[in-house]
Amino acid sequence: MFTDGDGAARPGVLVEGVVHELDSPLLDAGLEPSLDALLRAGGLGAVEPGEPVAELDQVSLLPPLRKPEKIVCIGLNYRSHAEEQGAEPPQQPTFFAKFRNALAAPGATVPLPRASRKVDYEAEVAFVVADRCKDVPESEALDHVAGYLLFNDLSARDLQFATPQWMPGKVFDGSAPIGPALVTPDEAGPHDAIDLELLLNGERMQQATTADLVHSVPALLSYLSTLMTLEAGDIVATGTPAGVGSLRRPRVWLKPGDEVIVRSRVLGELVTRIGEPR
Repeated sequence: MFTDGDGAARPGVLVEGVVHELDSPLLDAGLEPSLDALLRAGGLGAVEPGEPVAELDQVSLLPPLRKPEKIVCIGLNYRSHAEEQGAEPPQQPTFFAKFRNALAAPGATVPLPRASRKVDYEAEVAFVVADRCKDVPESEALDHVAGYLLFNDLSARDLQFATPQWMPGKVFDGSAPIGPALVTPDEAGPHDAIDLELLLNGERMQQATTADLVHSVPALLSYLSTLMTLEAGDIVATGTPAGVGSLRRPRVWLKPGDEVIVRSRVLGELVTRIGEPR
């Protein structure tokens, strides 16, 4: 999703660094011009790149998904992250929720929450659900994945661990930067070979691939679908690898002026800047 010259939000197709108009018969028929609406209508299979608009760095990007019904985040799901905590990987996925207020666009400046003094970064790969589904066998789960994108699970650790459940530290405005684009499974490649790393002010802090996930993408979709109906456009962030700031010595907390980059060879680059508390 991007904004054009008059500020209108439009879905686009990214081809070799150039944003193109998105062509779809569903849009021609009057469907709301958003990726969310296209997913709900089952229309990604008919999407084609249209006329070029501009180079990627010449448009203002929006979160690829703007109205997900659910944002599900998986905790302690990299073996390396469990190891750095001295914890056993969980037998069942541990998860919590974020909400739409948490979404932030690629390149956005996210203000720190006034209620926290200990905000951390978490590089993640997220997948997007393609269609409404329930009780999906793991062997069929990838048929229900629309694609992948980068996700930064910004976390206020002092609020997160103030109660037995984590959500107070996970829900502040802008705490879920996502993007830069939804990458389809054929472009992203095998679900268990997606690379990611996180740079803080140019220094690499995290690096892994999804081969290190405790619970894989198909396992997560299958499991979550036994608990609730998943809807087209739902976002599932699959967890973060070792290297978070709260477990470093000395600890590393985000501060105004910091630049956090989550990047992947196949999913692109997600830049977030940290702003003054608000």
